[in-house]
Amino acid sequence: MIKLPAGVDIEELINDLRTFSWEASETLLNYAQIIKFSNNKTKILKNNNSQDPVTLADLKVNQLIIKRINEKYKGINWEILSEENAKLPNLTCNNDAEWIWILDPLDGTKDFIQGTSNYAMHLGLNYKKKPYLGIVLVPEKEELWISNGEKVWCEKKDGSKSSPNLSRNNSLKDMVLVTSKNHRNQSLKDLIKKIEFKEVIVMGSIGCKIASIVRGESDIYICLSLPGRGSPKDWDFAAPEAILRAAGGKITNLDNEDLIYGDLNFEQGGIIVASNDANLHKIRCLEIKEIIKKFGLYPI
Repeated sequence: MIKLPAGVDIEELINDLRTFSWEASETLLNYAQIIKFSNNKTKILKNNNSQDPVTLADLKVNQLIIKRINEKYKGINWEILSEENAKLPNLTCNNDAEWIWILDPLDGTKDFIQGTSNYAMHLGLNYKKKPYLGIVLVPEKEELWISNGEKVWCEKKDGSKSSPNLSRNNSLKDMVLVTSKNHRNQSLKDLIKKIEFKEVIVMGSIGCKIASIVRGESDIYICLSLPGRGSPKDWDFAAPEAILRAAGGKITNLDNEDLIYGDLNFEQGGIIVASNDANLHKIRCLEIKEIIKKFGLYPI
């Protein structure tokens, strides 16, 4: 059994993460209201990068979560890596630390700016570069998914709880695929067409996609990054992976190998598959790989 750093109690930590997360939810929802009902959206944007936008909401939640962790847990031997801080030239995070928090204060920023409900906050605690604890907050659904390293559940703000409800659809043609709204490319579109899934749901935020699998609304998610193009990063996957694995699903690369965290530029490239059944995940990966080879859809 994995032991948290000295001085950290798991129950107290989960209680604190719950408090921090609902505080972050209020911040995100407040800015979401401004985005939806204001003509001054540009005041929320903090850069002009349409491919990797940053908003005030990203920065406020980033500051909030890091401040809360540092205030409550002084002197604890762990690091904090966040998407926003990783963009700074003087990043001081030790990526080889045994314990490291990985934060995405606003996953699905493009959807957030577009005024959709498909955005989330991710906060994962990795142990020896593997996801251990996970928080996926979906503010618009008032959902807080929590994995304590052994089990996972969903909470509402009033404290009511619900359990994962993964579907048992395991034939690819019977599966519901959840895929990206803003990051699909032609290779992924061709792959989806060849597999002939039962249904395809489009939404932003990897956290929202994984939550949809854990709820049982979808069965599988495929991320396909083209060589030489941008890829998802560690903060996109760490917390969602902790949630999905604790629920009984699995997320790997196409060769059924665990994702590796802390690599150069924090990139998670290639083809990544998340599915609803850890026991059958390898078979699903093999089936997808054979389809890719048969039709020459991606360099393998």
